[in-house]
Amino acid sequence: MNLELRSPENERAGIHVPDGVANLLTPFNGTICSQDGDEYPVKNNIIDLLGEEPGFTSLASYSNHWKLTAAIYEDIWRKRSLSLLSGEDFPIEKEHELLIEWTAPKEDGLYLDLGCSTALYGRALKAAQKKANIVALDFSSQMLEEARLKAEADETDMVFLRADGRELPFFSKTFDGIVMGGTLNELSEEIKVLYEARRVIKENGVFFVMHLIKSDAWYGRLLQESIALGGIKFWSKDESNKLFEQAGFKITEQIVRGIVCFTKLTPA
Repeated sequence: MNLELRSPENERAGIHVPDGVANLLTPFNGTICSQDGDEYPVKNNIIDLLGEEPGFTSLASYSNHWKLTAAIYEDIWRKRSLSLLSGEDFPIEKEHELLIEWTAPKEDGLYLDLGCSTALYGRALKAAQKKANIVALDFSSQMLEEARLKAEADETDMVFLRADGRELPFFSKTFDGIVMGGTLNELSEEIKVLYEARRVIKENGVFFVMHLIKSDAWYGRLLQESIALGGIKFWSKDESNKLFEQAGFKITEQIVRGIVCFTKLTPA
């Protein structure tokens, strides 16, 4: 994988990522540095550009830093969530089929799993196209550590990166595709993250987003209003589409099942 990061200290300075970082069968520990000399630790193949834990703006963001949340997220919640939220039988395999169909990962393509949690989407892309290159990014160390364990168990090589989605450490037009599963609802400054996604995606790239929208039922709205107190946001389909368009994307495909919305975006 030929990956160069953009230094958080100087946006013009590059940071070369050694190929060994993505080889999860061989633990990689040490530091990487930019052309200007600023250094960042790599621990067990996870590059950390943030250092100290960020300030938490909500219970939702805080809970993502719990080891228990990371441990149960995928196996207990994520694999069952779409059937519960859509009101129909929606196994995770069906979600992955849609992900692969719309993203169409290509050989030697570079893809970003943005707000990756346990890198469920990133691993699915790699399973579909073994020669694709995947970067999985999250701000939670606990989620990244769990993602790394699952990727190693699946024998899936990828780069794990702890960074802030509001200031993506990549140069413009880096990625052939970006995928985001469920993270949009948890962001404190979603428009900044979407603007950054638009900056780092190639002009012919695809952005696959799964997020939750406002319920039509009164009892669903009541529940969502309660959940919103913890920092989870919900928009109507039209409201979320306006967010995407404001950030410079156009909607090319969209499927709604219950409160689950899948959207295929391309640069406008």
